[in-house]
Amino acid sequence: MTIDITGLPSERVIFELSPLAELGVALHALAEPAHHPGLHGWATATAAGLKPDLADRLHEANFLWTATLSDVFLPYAGVRGGDGRPGTTLAEELDQLDRLDEERFVRAALEFNCSTYTSGDPVRPARVLELAANRGPRQLDFTRRLLDDPSGVRAWLRRLFEDCDEAFFADTWRRVAPGLAADAREKGELLRRRGLAEALRAVSQAIALEEDGARRRVHVDKLAHGRTTAVDPEVGPGVTFVPTSFGWPHLLVLHAPGWRPVVQYPVGAPAMSEPASVELLQRRMEALAHPLRMRLCRQLARGSYTTSELADTYGITPPEVSRHLSVLKKAELVTVRRRGRYVLHQLDVAAVARIGSDFLEAVLR
Repeated sequence: MTIDITGLPSERVIFELSPLAELGVALHALAEPAHHPGLHGWATATAAGLKPDLADRLHEANFLWTATLSDVFLPYAGVRGGDGRPGTTLAEELDQLDRLDEERFVRAALEFNCSTYTSGDPVRPARVLELAANRGPRQLDFTRRLLDDPSGVRAWLRRLFEDCDEAFFADTWRRVAPGLAADAREKGELLRRRGLAEALRAVSQAIALEEDGARRRVHVDKLAHGRTTAVDPEVGPGVTFVPTSFGWPHLLVLHAPGWRPVVQYPVGAPAMSEPASVELLQRRMEALAHPLRMRLCRQLARGSYTTSELADTYGITPPEVSRHLSVLKKAELVTVRRRGRYVLHQLDVAAVARIGSDFLEAVLR
């Protein structure tokens, strides 16, 4: 993934905290503990303390922070005429969420159904509902509500996030915010003293500055493709780096056209599991030698998919997908379950973790 920063002054590269972004990754860690081996204790204790009503509402909307992390958690990046900076409190960022125009809010909330930002065309309700139906009944119901009453859904989400703050996040934020603030200050000072290239290396070894003559780009090494610019006139020039205590091993990049680029990077990394046996590791590495199977792993790490959905995503035939999935299943990297007449495939994240932290980070980044 690349962010074009040609002509961008260094003072437009900022390191700041975002309470709402941290709430988003905390909810992801709560819903997907297998992605975050070092947070099992926090996730277990937090889930046990949730009141039934809040737990039910979180389950109702958890697709907004499981397979993908919705851009609704980064509203400041999409507010037209804003300064592109996060709020200092969760309440301020929820006010920014209220300021997103309706089209941007709807598109951001529909990311879970694999819709993209590649087109400037209006949202097509029939197609959106078809995609949502593929994801499940909760997603379909949410999409219908969103299309019929976007203001009502936005208000519902705000209440949900406020209730999360009261239930557990306010205490969590008080605990993690000082460390995140120290990291942001450190990276900002490094940027001023030693330049952008050094600051990016300190953020992550997967991020680098690429320079070709006058052209400058931030390159983020992910098993995903996307490009954006940090000089979009709609939201003002700049790129924002946001530290997170809950994000590892994810390295998130907001690259939607017309939105300010945001890189949410993890601070610290938990210990990983012991590696698998040599024989099993060899079978798995042989299975992963094919680049398309690597890309399939990335998709399957974020949710369960049918063969047809994967074929549509990657532009190949269902039999080709089946052959690749067969190799991954023989390597014990993919699990299979049935939902009615559909056969769903998903990456065994625990098995991937046993291969090694480098591979897990690459798949989940």
